[in-house]
Amino acid sequence: MNKTSAEFKSKLKTYRLNEGEYDMICGLLKRDPNNIEWALFSALWSEHCSYKSSKVHLKKLFNKSSRVLESFGENAGVVDLGDGERIAFKIESHNHPSYIEPYQGAATGVGGILRDIFTMGARPIALADYLCFGQPSAHRMTSIVDGVVRGIGGYGNCVGVPTITGQTEFDKSYDGNVLCNAMAVGLFRPGEKVFLSKAKGVGNWVVYVGAKTGRDGVHGASMASESFGADSAAKRPTIQIGDPFFEKLLIESCLEVMKQDLVVAIQDMGAAGLTSSSFEMSSKGGVGFKIHLDQVPLRDSSMTPEDVLLSESQERMLLICEPSKFEALSAVFQKWGLDAARIGEVTEKKTVELHWKGEKLTEIDPDLLVENAPQYQRPFKVLPPQNRVARREWTSKRAGGANAAKCLDLCLRDVRGTSRKFIYRQYDSRVGAATARDTSDSVGVVRLKDSGRALGVVLGCRPHIMRLDARIGGLDAIAYPALELALKGFETLAVTDCLNFGNPEKENVMSDFVAALDGMNQVCASLEAPIISGNVSFYNETMGKNITPTPSTGLVGLRDSVENMPESFFTAPDQLVYVLRLPGFMTGGADQESWGTGPQAIGDLEGRVVGDFVRVARRLSQAPGVRATRAIGKFGLAYALARMTMPSDIGAVIDTEGLKMMRPELDETALFEEHLYEAFIAVDASRAVDFEDAFSAVRQASPTAELHRVGRTVQGSLEIGAFLKVDSAQLKESYNSGWSQNFESLA
Repeated sequence: MNKTSAEFKSKLKTYRLNEGEYDMICGLLKRDPNNIEWALFSALWSEHCSYKSSKVHLKKLFNKSSRVLESFGENAGVVDLGDGERIAFKIESHNHPSYIEPYQGAATGVGGILRDIFTMGARPIALADYLCFGQPSAHRMTSIVDGVVRGIGGYGNCVGVPTITGQTEFDKSYDGNVLCNAMAVGLFRPGEKVFLSKAKGVGNWVVYVGAKTGRDGVHGASMASESFGADSAAKRPTIQIGDPFFEKLLIESCLEVMKQDLVVAIQDMGAAGLTSSSFEMSSKGGVGFKIHLDQVPLRDSSMTPEDVLLSESQERMLLICEPSKFEALSAVFQKWGLDAARIGEVTEKKTVELHWKGEKLTEIDPDLLVENAPQYQRPFKVLPPQNRVARREWTSKRAGGANAAKCLDLCLRDVRGTSRKFIYRQYDSRVGAATARDTSDSVGVVRLKDSGRALGVVLGCRPHIMRLDARIGGLDAIAYPALELALKGFETLAVTDCLNFGNPEKENVMSDFVAALDGMNQVCASLEAPIISGNVSFYNETMGKNITPTPSTGLVGLRDSVENMPESFFTAPDQLVYVLRLPGFMTGGADQESWGTGPQAIGDLEGRVVGDFVRVARRLSQAPGVRATRAIGKFGLAYALARMTMPSDIGAVIDTEGLKMMRPELDETALFEEHLYEAFIAVDASRAVDFEDAFSAVRQASPTAELHRVGRTVQGSLEIGAFLKVDSAQLKESYNSGWSQNFESLA
């Protein structure tokens, strides 16, 4: 093709390929691509499908342990829990769709992540979501928050899978590009088989099942692989439309045919639709496919072959079955009111043939698209520690000099720290009758029905730490949720991640990306908690402005029982209050961003040291007499104490002398600093000696860990030395009213 022609330039723009990639395609094919091949390469070589800017770095992640059964390359990671139980889990992004069309973008994000789970043969048992929104005053933000929350609830509630936990952040960097990351967990009960997407069996049939194909989502994968500009609203037609009731039927029908051993291999039709599922299944299995696109069930008879290949219509799967079993398989789907159409067959020659009404559109080796996408070594710099200051340079006073009580009140009303009840009350967190801890807590917990053990799920990544230092932020995205699990007695087993970053063609973005992965990797290796699934979401950029680098994570943990799990709030008066801490790294934290001083930090962190501390926290949380535990995070010590007074109205009297052991230069500001890492632990007074002995026994595993007794619980108020005394009822009022002050129409 003439590279100077208007037609050539138009094709590059339409299919979101660059001239160098076009040359690679011609080299692989040894000819120019035909029309349908332009579409195929556009989809499978998109950033969203090929990870062409990140693959070289993802290969370095810690991703193996004795528990891991399936990892990257399958629809979801699978972990062995022992006792015959296994789980599949994964987190994925639906950022661009959720900004363009909030309700459907979020809803189909939930639907898509569920399909990744049950296509493995696991029954979905839990959902979680990680959300980042802009400032409440930003353009469209109220309607985006409303739509995203309703979309998550509208799909998850109807499909009958509980949403058990989540995390919601607000910052101006998300004003033009929100994040909507959905996580799902599925359970294999003893004796149930794990299903893979590797096609096999020459002569077996390629079968399309689920809902009919429409035009929604065409070119969705490539749309998700570019930045937003002034025309983002024009991309609305690429957003998929979901139907949770169809999804419920698809779950039950797929699990039924799997149980009856009617399936050889199966794959979700997710990003790039039929293109990705067919070419990936063929490539993994080392076999060929002959597919008749005109046999695909359609909602719109005017659709072209390209539309059929690239549609991202929801609630669809592609599977391989033996011809002799097709009738039985079809009967199951017919019972559930779903299509099951034979659209092709497995062939010996490793090529994918695409046919349309008697015409062969292409015959191509699937590896050319799946295994030969470009891998870019994007420029980056190895970042030194960021935003460090010497102690003498620390800015210790807030702008305006507000007192501690006023500062705490502002934190509780701030959109970053106020109640999320508006969000989680819209989610059904108890459907299925297995939820032991729900969205009102940071750690969601499900009771496993066969063994009675507790499975914990928690999300991580604090954007304000990422803005401080990308490596520490990445480390924290694993360490902080791992600490939250540990404080409830859970051993962290494995991790899934959703790496949300800006434009990878910009050196500063790739520098943050590489630094964040380094921090994550350090803690995962220390905890022996591999990263086994996830995705990368680049090009979270609008009008040249990137989001805060946001590597969100989902961690799963296991403990022997749901019994005797510490609460996250004070449960009774006259208990002793301790702080377990790892000294060495201090930041002004989330509140410091309001001071006008910019982020500041003192010290540094190593993944090995943090991993050791998390293990000590877990063992200590299981000591006799422990009643409540809470990690001290955003807004620091005073805010964490305030949260522990809710919902019980049990407060605490905190002794100044106890605090000075941790904060030698104690002032009002020190109550809001964040030290990575600290946690409150409330203990029955009668078991204080036993508890302190337990710390002495485990401290050798983390020699730098400290334990300080700082006060006791009381009825009805929170008092911190001479700095602060507030009724717990006032704390609750501030916390519960902040949402309506920020989003008046969503109260």
